[in-house]
Amino acid sequence: MGSAVAARLEADGFRVLAAGRRDGDVSTAAGARTLVERAAAELGALDLVVHAASAGFEPRSVEEVAEEDWDAAFGATAKGSFFVAQAAAPHLRGSELGLLVLVEDVAAYQPWPSFAPHCAAKAAQAMLTRVLARALAPDVRVCGVAPGPVAVEPEQEERRAAETVLGRIGSPEDVAGAVAYLVSAPFVTGTSLIVDGGRLLR
Repeated sequence: MGSAVAARLEADGFRVLAAGRRDGDVSTAAGARTLVERAAAELGALDLVVHAASAGFEPRSVEEVAEEDWDAAFGATAKGSFFVAQAAAPHLRGSELGLLVLVEDVAAYQPWPSFAPHCAAKAAQAMLTRVLARALAPDVRVCGVAPGPVAVEPEQEERRAAETVLGRIGSPEDVAGAVAYLVSAPFVTGTSLIVDGGRLLR
């Protein structure tokens, strides 16, 4: 999804720095700050930040979940969202666009017994979308994009498609399109755009 978002933004005229795990650990305040400052230096300014980092998406029964599973899930997802926002806010305040997008997950709104840490971390991230939107307004907009079944393994496509009301899975480009919409929607903040083919309606 990150690659699709980066490609869409470049096609729409943005200069993009696409960062992954090799570029820094955003689960720490220092790592998030270092990456944000690097991006601002290389790009000359920050108009838009898309935070899509997450970790800990591993199926575990409640009995099997360990403390390190919680640390992994909350690190990049919840802590990362907050500390990236904290570091980026001064840059975004000076921008005409001033938009932070957090890539959430429909897991924030559904209880998945085999993914308790992930669901909890994504629910925390969805709340941060709203908290940060209030805290950084009116200079910075903060929105979420919550994908459903996209980027699915081929052997899972039929089952995952049946979970939606549209009867098909989505694509990373669908998520990228949602980000592009938020760029063009200056009166939208503090909300999450659900991109799930109607999965939450099931």
